[in-house]
Amino acid sequence: MKRPTPSVTHSDSLQGLPDILEPGLSVVFCGINPGVRAASTGRHFAGRGNRFWRAVHLAGFTPQQIRPEDDRTFLQYGCGLTTVVSRPTARADELSQWEFDAAAAEFERKIERHAPRYVAFLGKMALSAMSGKRDICWGPQPAAFGGARAWVLPNPSGLNRTFSLDVLVIAYRELRLAVATADSV
Repeated sequence: MKRPTPSVTHSDSLQGLPDILEPGLSVVFCGINPGVRAASTGRHFAGRGNRFWRAVHLAGFTPQQIRPEDDRTFLQYGCGLTTVVSRPTARADELSQWEFDAAAAEFERKIERHAPRYVAFLGKMALSAMSGKRDICWGPQPAAFGGARAWVLPNPSGLNRTFSLDVLVIAYRELRLAVATADSV
């Protein structure tokens, strides 16, 4: 009797994204996991509907809007990029709790190693999955993560239309002002 073979999707064959990190950044933006388009191009937030680059520019993190193919230039502005789970998916809800559990300790060590002032989680999902807390609020968090001040921002994914671009910009600007205040101390 022939055994059925599991189906392999395009996203299963993709690799995760390289981190864009260096020690001592002002803020590291942390995505849940790479989207399929981002993973296939090797560039952060490359999905057509993703509003990350526009939001960080309009919030004042960058003087011009960065294109996904220039994602490494984000370091020039004291900002880095990473993801909690490296496996690309079309939708973040395709990830399992096991994947977050498996990634949590190494992810926290990564933040400790690079020692940013802030780690900004894009959406509540990853922090909630790693901490086991369901009552996470937007904005600054009461507890540090990996030695960095933790902040939760709305996810800029094109699939997340709960938040308009204007609301994203306001939320991201609040973080930028907190970073600027911390950097001036």
